[in-house]
Amino acid sequence: MKNIVGKFFFVLCMALLLSCPAPSAYAKDLSGDLEIFSWWAGDEGPALNALIELYEKQNPKVKIINATVTGGSGVNAKAVLKTRMLGGEPPDSFQVHAGQELIGTWVEAERMENLASLFKDEGWLDAFPKGLVKLIGTDKGIWSVPVNIHRSNVCWYIPANLKKWGIEVPKTWDDFFAVAPKLKAKGIVPLALAQNWTANHLWESVALASLGPDKWDALWSGKLAFDSPEGIRAWELFGKVLEYTNDDASSLSWQQATDMVVDGKAAFNIMGDWAAGYLNTTKKLAPVTGFGWAPSPGTGGEFIFLADSFGLPKGSPHKDNALAWLRLLGSKEGSDAFNPLKGSISARVDSDLSKYNDYAKSAAKDFGKDRIVGSLAHGVTANEGFMNDFASVMEMFLKSKNAAVTGKAAQQVATKNKIGR
Repeated sequence: MKNIVGKFFFVLCMALLLSCPAPSAYAKDLSGDLEIFSWWAGDEGPALNALIELYEKQNPKVKIINATVTGGSGVNAKAVLKTRMLGGEPPDSFQVHAGQELIGTWVEAERMENLASLFKDEGWLDAFPKGLVKLIGTDKGIWSVPVNIHRSNVCWYIPANLKKWGIEVPKTWDDFFAVAPKLKAKGIVPLALAQNWTANHLWESVALASLGPDKWDALWSGKLAFDSPEGIRAWELFGKVLEYTNDDASSLSWQQATDMVVDGKAAFNIMGDWAAGYLNTTKKLAPVTGFGWAPSPGTGGEFIFLADSFGLPKGSPHKDNALAWLRLLGSKEGSDAFNPLKGSISARVDSDLSKYNDYAKSAAKDFGKDRIVGSLAHGVTANEGFMNDFASVMEMFLKSKNAAVTGKAAQQVATKNKIGR
């Protein structure tokens, strides 16, 4: 793996960074508008506002248009963005999950600017891990600026509640199944769940536990079929886990599912570590004492990662202003202003961890030593076409609980969307 990353990095440096012109020269005195398109609203808004305030200090003549579209994991924002991009009215810069969500959709459609020379000018080839640069790039360029690293496979809980109930955090799904009936008998939901995308989110943690990291990666390289015996067993395990979730999941936001844990109505919730930002910033709970975390059952030593990033669409109405925004996002100052509030860790290797809470410090440590795999639910492993179709597959499974039929359906959409091809 390291040889592949090194080869990619060398080719990218030599073939692209020394040859392609910079997207734009540094602007000394920017003015006009800057439209920032994202899904960071509500409880995630303070982190975005920290970046906006920094940008406004650096560029006081620029008017920022915060074009936020609410909806967890960007489910609503992506639909609006598609309409705008196809209609020839792109925002100046937009949030996107790093990886195939951008590359397999808008880069493939030739709607994005190559940011390779920006990375060279800013020294980001050394500031970001080489594996991350590989993920956000192709042999033709680098396509977005990562602002953070999130972890998907985190199990959240309230230590005082577990102590009161006399239970421990499950290390495996067998551990969970041993304690879940006891919790259910007390009227406590063992595992809080919310709307459809959070089911996709839970599925990837369960599937990783069932498959292991090598076979998880094999799903996305096309070497393992979704309807293989291993793939079907992952759906069977997922179905068993769902037996211990709340019946009203489809009507809840991820924050409301997290609130169930905080309020003692549920024992656990598997959610990305934006939940740490929510628990700490919004709910005012201290890490370790107020809220606790652990790898989702069966995934100890493994880190499902995703990264929020921003790209530069072709036809950006205020290109120089957008480039200044991207420079801020990739800077150490911008990263360390944003991530402590967001609950994520910096994508940079030189982050000042003294500014981060105990959860973030633990996540940074794990990111440095754990086996890293990509998130499906948040755009790393598959293109947007597969993700959209997979949401329908998930709806089918939630109704039928038929693992074999669902495995075949998942493989059909993988073939349709050229996964691993």
